[in-house]
Amino acid sequence: MEVEVIMPRLGQEMTEGTIVEWLKKEGDPVDKDEPLFMVETEKATMEVESEVAGVLKKIVVGESQKTAVGEVVAIIET
Repeated sequence: MEVEVIMPRLGQEMTEGTIVEWLKKEGDPVDKDEPLFMVETEKATMEVESEVAGVLKKIVVGESQKTAVGEVVAIIET
């Protein structure tokens, strides 16, 4: 089954974030709660963890790209 990874809201006023770095690459196994990528907001840079275990099938949003909260940034195959 494919699970969409979305840009999370990391603060009350956050409307978008920039993916600074992917900590996994396509094809890598991913555990639940394992850090997937680093996101930069207006106030901080934070790790975003996977909500499921599986394989990182596709990165939709690359590094240095701004993305709105709720947008799909990757797909994990469970």
